[in-house]
Amino acid sequence: MTGSRRPRPTEDFEAIEPPGNAELVAGVVSVTVLVEVLGVLSGSTVWLLGLLVFLPGTASALCSVRQTRFVAAWTTLVVTASVVVRPVGGEHWFDRILLMLLTLALGMTSVYACGRRIRREHEMLNLRSAAAAMQRHILHPLPVVSDDVLVNGVYEPVHEDRLVGGDIYDVVASPWGTRVLIGDVQGKGLAAVGAAFAVVGAFREAAHREPTLTALVDVLDAAVVRHNSQAQQTGEDERFVTALIIGIDAGPEAQAVNCGHIPPRLLHEGLVTTPPLDSGVPLGLAELAVEPTTVDWFDFPPGTTLLLTTDGLTETRADDGTFYPLDERLSKHLGLSPTELPGALHDDARAFAGEARRHDDIAVLTIRRSPRR
Repeated sequence: MTGSRRPRPTEDFEAIEPPGNAELVAGVVSVTVLVEVLGVLSGSTVWLLGLLVFLPGTASALCSVRQTRFVAAWTTLVVTASVVVRPVGGEHWFDRILLMLLTLALGMTSVYACGRRIRREHEMLNLRSAAAAMQRHILHPLPVVSDDVLVNGVYEPVHEDRLVGGDIYDVVASPWGTRVLIGDVQGKGLAAVGAAFAVVGAFREAAHREPTLTALVDVLDAAVVRHNSQAQQTGEDERFVTALIIGIDAGPEAQAVNCGHIPPRLLHEGLVTTPPLDSGVPLGLAELAVEPTTVDWFDFPPGTTLLLTTDGLTETRADDGTFYPLDERLSKHLGLSPTELPGALHDDARAFAGEARRHDDIAVLTIRRSPRR
């Protein structure tokens, strides 16, 4: 059964993989021989040795600390041996000694810089692990079944070194039916996780208390405003959240409030339609709204599948920059069950992107009337 795809702690940020020892030795020796040959051909053997000082710096960015030490020691020995063995000629000993000292200093600096880089990578890995644990607790695993609906879906965070993205979803069985939330917090990283906590926490509490979706949306907007106020005090950027809130009870219709989010799709009897929903402002920007929040109603008969998604799917780009054509691809997957559809769309989007790198989360939910009804 399809569910949210949980990343391993290091999946979104991976440390630089150092080269193999044999590969490293071959590369260092090749560069050394090349410099020696160029020095002999040009007649400036000693001064061309100065090119070798770049080897430790390159190693510090790509290799382990032990490998960087080897490169630094190798470079220092080669330069020192060349300076001592070769005749002085027209060059002063002071210049040669200066070259040896410079090589030694750059080698030591490179080893220190390599250690700093690796410590930073480990800190990012630990931070990613903590963020992944937070993410596992903030989002309920799918599928979710209530007296009104059966919700299946796929959620996959972005794979890059900015930790986690801001896609959120939740399902709450309230006294007024089941409320479903899907949203997208602006930006990525721990700041986005904080805003996601604010929205999901407010939704879980207010969905049981507020009898109308408009009142529920007002609570969510106030939660984002409070979060932004606290973020300002700590110097963080303000965030807004696009969201779609769906309400489904035993009646033949469903209600929705769209806060600047991607509209849902209805799949029924081989057709894909988009319910005519008014799009309001995102959560956190209610003060900019010209009109008050309104609830839209649309038919949701048994056997209909309601598809909710974030822009991580619709804004997936192919290598040529073309956006993923959701409606066109949906028409090719109408034969799939609601359980299979989210995973199929996710895999199809990845195939559509090809070699292009994805830069956003993907969340896809399907909603059907619960078998309990």
